[in-house]
Amino acid sequence: MATDYDEVRPDVAEARKASLDAVKSANAPDAKSVVRELDETDHTDGMDLPGADLSNEELTVTVVPQKDDEFICGSCFLIRHRSQLVREEGNVGFCVECEG
Repeated sequence: MATDYDEVRPDVAEARKASLDAVKSANAPDAKSVVRELDETDHTDGMDLPGADLSNEELTVTVVPQKDDEFICGSCFLIRHRSQLVREEGNVGFCVECEG
């Protein structure tokens, strides 16, 4: 007798059916009520829309200089602490995440 190894085992099939029944019986909102709820809370008050004139706005940013125990990764260009330095080629350092 040949065995079909691709067939789903009975215990797995029962578990899938039980979990599907649990999802169906859950008290989840229907799609229409979700859309209605999103429409009710969709307010653009206080938001700047694309193309708005921001020429009279002034942006102030405090620039903090790089500390002695920090470096800029040559791959991701993020400022990292020296403890994350993996290798250095010349003046360029590379972090743990980029070197993987």
